[in-house]
Amino acid sequence: MTGGVRPPIIGIVGGIGSGKSAVSKLLADAGCLVSDADALANRSLDEPEVRDVLVSWWGDSLLDDDGHVRRSVIADRVFSDPEQLRRLEQLIHPRVDAMRRAAFDSAPETVPALVIDAPLLLEAGLASECDCIVFVDAPLDVRLERVADSRGWDAAELTRREDRQLPLDEKRSMAHHVVLNHRRLEDLREQVDSLLEALGRL
Repeated sequence: MTGGVRPPIIGIVGGIGSGKSAVSKLLADAGCLVSDADALANRSLDEPEVRDVLVSWWGDSLLDDDGHVRRSVIADRVFSDPEQLRRLEQLIHPRVDAMRRAAFDSAPETVPALVIDAPLLLEAGLASECDCIVFVDAPLDVRLERVADSRGWDAAELTRREDRQLPLDEKRSMAHHVVLNHRRLEDLREQVDSLLEALGRL
């Protein structure tokens, strides 16, 4: 962007399995520019300098036969060790932030909105960068069904993961809009369209 009005920035939050990615995809389909923090983090793991730092921390067993970082090994290292997780985040987050800002800075002014899809958006302090925070809500039984199908998690694992995040009530209280993602994609699409209309950018 080289002057003029910056498109609004939308931050997507919600519980695990609520369907945040589905909302982001609908926003992308509507012409928004979506920054997917998970995808950017995975891309940064392929950077040689990042890989070299990780190997210096955790050894060559971190790499597969082709020399690529094994994400599953990283997950095992950091999930139960807050200090290792903090160290990883300090390495990765600045790169993710830089890639997101570069993409947003180069976005056309005509895009309806810029979207941050980051699992820990609030925990990472990104709320201040957002003009609008959207909480994606879904019943617990629906979320459990989704994570069981997509990740093989049971209820205990979902609870264990969410206990590491801000409580859902707190996330909801910080949101400007709530969209309900139960089961019907068409209902979700209508809510996303209404959101963009409310922002005056559709």
